[in-house]
This record gives sequence, structure tokens and C-alpha cells, in this order.
Amino acid sequence: MLHTDQPEIKELLLKGQFGLEKENLRVDENGYMVHTAHPFPGDKHILRDFCENQVEVNTPVFDSAKEAVDCLAEYDKTIQMKLRGLPEREYLWPFSNPPYIKNEEDIPVALFLGDEAEKTVYREYLSDRYGRYKMTFCGIHFNYSFDEELLKKDFVFSGETDYKKYKNQFYIELAEKASAYGWLLVAVTAASPLLDGSFVEKKKYDQDTFNGMATVRCSELGYWNYFSPVFDYSNIENYADSIQAYVDEGLLQAPSELYYPIRLKPSGKNTLQNLKENGVNHIELRMFDLNPLVPGGVEIKDVLFAQLLLVWLASISRKPLGRKEQVQAVQNFKHAARYDLKTVKIVMPDGEAETVTETALKILSEMQDFYRDFPEEVQEVLAFEKEKFIDAEKRYAWIIRKQYGNGYVKKGIELAKERQEGINIGKK
Repeated sequence: MLHTDQPEIKELLLKGQFGLEKENLRVDENGYMVHTAHPFPGDKHILRDFCENQVEVNTPVFDSAKEAVDCLAEYDKTIQMKLRGLPEREYLWPFSNPPYIKNEEDIPVALFLGDEAEKTVYREYLSDRYGRYKMTFCGIHFNYSFDEELLKKDFVFSGETDYKKYKNQFYIELAEKASAYGWLLVAVTAASPLLDGSFVEKKKYDQDTFNGMATVRCSELGYWNYFSPVFDYSNIENYADSIQAYVDEGLLQAPSELYYPIRLKPSGKNTLQNLKENGVNHIELRMFDLNPLVPGGVEIKDVLFAQLLLVWLASISRKPLGRKEQVQAVQNFKHAARYDLKTVKIVMPDGEAETVTETALKILSEMQDFYRDFPEEVQEVLAFEKEKFIDAEKRYAWIIRKQYGNGYVKKGIELAKERQEGINIGKK
């Protein structure tokens, strides 16, 4: 828990580092997934995820949200220019939910060769276990690290004698709090209420499907394992071991198969051993939908809000989560993925069941009070998010359903073409 009563801590609270990851499917002019090879071999910032046609951008680390979002937009422009110049022109699909799907074979597993061939083998395993349709969901991951200057100054007030131990414990407790409150980010970034009928039934094209979700990929139909994980948040070693235990039990093939919205990551190679030996470098939040309403796929206010939420969580007291609370936390994430948040309820660790809207408004009011002495821009971000719960029609999912319903894929490919043309004439 940060010592925000200390002026030297408070003045550094919003100093941190930002990184973004974004996934998009490559499609043809008719809204079908392409089967061409990844067009950016050797680029360490433009990769593939599960599918060969699933472009993943990883930005460098920046000191501000604006720099990270601007960088993402630049990579988006680079990709769009490349796709336009291909012999058969391709487009970036702007939604988290996929366009037309012919069948499982229409989703080409990413092909890795040589020393990386094991990556393809692992993806084939995921294909067999979860099905390829689920692997077409795309989104944005937000990576954040608190500034070292802030943590080192807070360390002085912590009573700890080992900085590495202090830092690991700081992030462990942050991850625990984020598991209890992270559903709020699902609710404010949900932007995928529509599916094409072909996702549900083969060859059922151009029949929009709405299943009551604002974000399918974060709902019970999306990226989740077949069990609710329970972590040991007592220290970094036990946390890592509690993940490894699922691998040892055969519930996961590898730690990367753990589909949980929050991850702690080390610097360098992302392994549990590295996490234990070298400690936490940053926290990753994996629940943002692609936002087709803005170029680049992410609203900067949502990125800033994620930072504000993490800073606030780091500044409030810890409430340890037992097995019951952790299982409930998973359900809270899934419930926050619903379209109508005024009817679905969640349960916070120390409270009774209340609607997502009621709980969110209480938390946002607490955050507004916490940040009352901060610059006006901070309050503007909080007000922006609060409005989504006051007026549901301000939520992305509600806007998208209204604008892109009755022809989701056809309207989506029109948007994809407009975005590519807009970038090519210099527009952002």
C-alpha cells in the first residue's frame, strides 16, 4: 500500500511506464479471413498471435499513455500501408469478434519454423482443447509499471529492508486487488456485442447474433479455462508455484495457457522461474476490447483510466482474498461483460450482491474523491467513465450495436476500408 499521505509519494503517483499490445485479424474485401503468410517477418513489434492472419502489435515502453497510443497508431498505419500494397489487397478487421467464418480450417494456425516450431505445436494443442473459433477473438492488453523513483521513495516508508522483496510484494498485492476490481475495466471497454451467425452455425452468413453480452471475449463464452484459478498471493514464490501447480496437475499445458485477465510479468523471458528469480517488472491487464469507434482501436481515456485504477488500488488497504472470494472474482468479470449492467449483479469481497452499475458508481465516486486535488484532466477521465454507468447509451457496446447492427460484417468491412483509405491520405 503506497504511503500517499507523504507529499513526495503523492507527487509521483502518476509517474509510470506504459506499453500496449493489440490484435487484429487480416481479412479480404468481402469480410473473409485471408490465408496468406504473415507479412511482417522479422519485425519484433509486429507479430502473430494464434492465427497466421492475426496481427499482434507490441509497442515499446513509454513514459506516457499518449506516447503509447500514438505509437500504436503509427504501427497501425505501417500495417495498413503494407496490406494495401499486397497483390491481393487486405484489411484490418476493426472488431474484437471475428467476421465470417467458413469452418475450423478457415482459421489458419500460425506457422512457426525451425527453432520456433514448438509454438505451432502449442497452438495446435490449444486448437484441439478450446476450438479455433474462440481463438479468433482479438483485443488489447495494457502493460503498466510504477516508476522506480516512486517505489524506491515509498520503500523508505515501508519498514522493509529488502527492496526487491518490497517491490514483489507491492505487485503481488496489486494483482490481488486488481482481481477484485478489474471487472470495472471490462465494463468500460466492452465493445463487441455482435457476432456473425457463422460463428454459431456453419454457413449462416449475414445474420447478426446478439447474445446479451457487451463483450463476448470477456464473458463466459470467451477466453477462460475450464476451472476457476485460485492463487497464493502471500509472496511471489508462492504465487508462481500456485500457477505451476495447475501445470503439474495437468489442467494447463503451460503457464501461458492460463486465461486470466491479470498477469504479473518479469523483465525479459516470461517464465515463472524468471518471475521468481528476478521479480516483477510490470502488471498486464488483458480485458480491453478493440474499440472500432476510434482509429487505432483504443481510446486514450480508457488507457489513462486503467492507470488511475491501478494507482488507486495501490493506495488502498489490502483485503486478502480466499478461495471463495477469488472464485467470485472470476464470476464478477463475466458478469461485467453483460450488455445490461443495471440488472446483473456482482459481489465484492466485503459486500453484498449489487448491480454492476451500482457498484461501479460507488467505486468511481471514491476515486473522484481520492483524486480531488489532481489536475483537471484526471477528473475528466473519471467523469468520462462514470457517464457510461449513468447513461448506458454512452457505453461502446450500446453504440456499436446501434450503428453496426443489421449487417455487422458488411458494415465492418466498409469501416475497415474507410480506415485504410483515411490513413493513406494522411488522416489519423
